[in-house]
Amino acid sequence: MVKNNISRRNFLGQASCAAIGSTTIFSTLFNLKAVNAAASFNSSINNNTEDYKALVCILNSGGIDSFNMLVPRSTAAYNQYATTRSNMALAQGALRPINPLNADSQGRTFGFHPSMVHMQNLFEAGKLAFINNVGTLVQPITKAQFYNGTAPSPLGLYSHSDQQLQWQTGIPQERTSIGWGGKIADLLISANPNQTISMNISLSGSNIFQTGENTVEYALHPQDGSLGIIDYNNQDWVLHTMKRAAIDGMIHPAYKNVFKNTYRKTIKTAIDGNEMLSAVLDNPPIFNVPFTTQDNDLGGSLQMIARTIAGRSELNVKRQIFFVDIGGWDMHDELLNAQAAGLSIVDTALYQFNAAMEQLGVSDKVTVFSLSEFSRTLTSNGNGTDHAWGGNVFVMGGAVNGRRLYGQYPSLALTNYNSNPSLDTNPLEVGGGSLIPTTSADQYFAEIALWYGVPASDLVMLFPNIGNFYNPMSGVPPIGFLDI
Repeated sequence: MVKNNISRRNFLGQASCAAIGSTTIFSTLFNLKAVNAAASFNSSINNNTEDYKALVCILNSGGIDSFNMLVPRSTAAYNQYATTRSNMALAQGALRPINPLNADSQGRTFGFHPSMVHMQNLFEAGKLAFINNVGTLVQPITKAQFYNGTAPSPLGLYSHSDQQLQWQTGIPQERTSIGWGGKIADLLISANPNQTISMNISLSGSNIFQTGENTVEYALHPQDGSLGIIDYNNQDWVLHTMKRAAIDGMIHPAYKNVFKNTYRKTIKTAIDGNEMLSAVLDNPPIFNVPFTTQDNDLGGSLQMIARTIAGRSELNVKRQIFFVDIGGWDMHDELLNAQAAGLSIVDTALYQFNAAMEQLGVSDKVTVFSLSEFSRTLTSNGNGTDHAWGGNVFVMGGAVNGRRLYGQYPSLALTNYNSNPSLDTNPLEVGGGSLIPTTSADQYFAEIALWYGVPASDLVMLFPNIGNFYNPMSGVPPIGFLDI
């Protein structure tokens, strides 16, 4: 797995102006809807001192090979998997068996990748679940429609940039810079009594997922926490003192020009937020299960998130959304060895984070969920795999209806539709082992949003295509993997 190391200098460049809390420029009909949603939502949440929820989004950027994360173990299904995957297949005996509470419709049994030791235990303990064959969709689409172009498919299918964008925005038919995590924060922004620190906190600098109309992320460094303005609090040298005086002189006056005044408020909010967060992060709890942080951005990021959650009362927040981007999954080469190493890092970090949440007593209030722009081809390119479409994702937390596999785990058989459609035995495989998703990303995202507190009536604002897959007013969850 390629390490995603971020030096202090690179982090500052990547984060840009991310550590600025919330902007004050309001636009579009979305903002009027946000006011209405927030009014009804916050009237109840602010009167409930126990009401805290957090989302932790882990983006496995590069396209993770998720059909080597969750693998059929029963003989016939495994043989089909091994035939299709050829030299990318894992040994049947090395798979870590799982025992889902819900039976597979075809009677298949499954196992996890050999590196997923702790995830196997978390699954068996009911704290982790998988959703199968999820992907970006504009509307349900058949294989014939895909080949004939008679139904819309996602823009830039198989493209890293387009598919990463779509998983973060929830809009597969166009390119936009507003993410669904940002939209959620726009809707529920006043849920947090403390408005100095953004509801959205990133451990990976600026990102689309947390960018809203009126909300941007506050950036933390995975190891160093809240960095603030370089040398603002450093009084070791006269130039540092002069720099602070100049900044203070800029942010304290009020300006008639709206842009100057907005910039002044933004910088002041960043300084105040840095002071608040630093006070919390500089006095972290001692976790019973230590985090692995050296040369490990995921472990460091999840530790920093745990430290921030531990300080939720001091920060006076009721809702938080965290984002971590862990790259290195674009494995066109050396897949087996690289994925084993990468999944071991993910497996250990999730175990450590779950232990921290249980220690803090908020396991049922924090939900971790994974994204990746696509899975990879079932077929081998020689020593790796290429870009595909539908794949498997995981969710973890005390609110998860765990020890279950949701959605339809597909057939892994290859077919040659173009040669003879009448003999096609796999209605989802569209070439090279790329699979049409059977669960839309919209359904996955919508369930997470509902759990977090987004009113069902406002789901269509977040996910314009949700009505093609799910009736938001049905009164039932889109998939069922969360206690809503």
